[in-house]
Amino acid sequence: MRSEEIVSRILHRDGLMLVLDKPAGLPVHPGPGGGETLARHLDALRFGLKWRPELAHRLDRDTSGCLVLGRHPKALRTLAELFAKGRVEKTYLALVAPGPATAQDAFTIDLPLAPVAPDTPWRMKASPEGQEALTRVRVLARAPDGSRALLALEPVTGRTHQLRVHCAASGFPIAGDAIYGGAPRGAALHLHAWRIAVPLSRAKPPVRVEAPVPEPLARTASDLGWGCGPNTAEGA
Repeated sequence: MRSEEIVSRILHRDGLMLVLDKPAGLPVHPGPGGGETLARHLDALRFGLKWRPELAHRLDRDTSGCLVLGRHPKALRTLAELFAKGRVEKTYLALVAPGPATAQDAFTIDLPLAPVAPDTPWRMKASPEGQEALTRVRVLARAPDGSRALLALEPVTGRTHQLRVHCAASGFPIAGDAIYGGAPRGAALHLHAWRIAVPLSRAKPPVRVEAPVPEPLARTASDLGWGCGPNTAEGA
């Protein structure tokens, strides 16, 4: 991937932060296997500043959508504090298979999470001994036979792999999840960081950014009867 393509995926830019539409399949940090990462392209996102932007949070390699970067050290500290205090509103879209067994269209998953093992802190499990983890769920569309559903997921806490583990542990794993959902290795994860709201100023409304829904998630959402344009009604 060229740096020009990364630049073209900027959704929002101001003096403090950038919001980037991260493509699925691009890791944000280098891993033990090497290869392409977003970190290699950060110098192309300076836009005249002496500092390169740095990540204010992270997305998994196979998750697409809104990724926030701080443009200078002070901005990065501010953003990190907002994320740490849970003041940044995040909404993800996820295709799950099967759909939730409950007929409710809005509910909360409250399952503490802990690492599967001390030497794999990146792989999580639901455990009463783990840290508190809360996810708000809204069902946006369902297949008539219950085989699939499109969900809006709002993580109240920010645990590693929280959305993926919560959905899988609740009986409706995210489609394409090879780690927690039993999908074949290399399958496309249908999880998209759709909307984000960052309260940068006490005197102004939060900065709200929406990332376009990528294929094939957009096509599947349409098949389920849900529109995914910028004017889509909440919960429609």
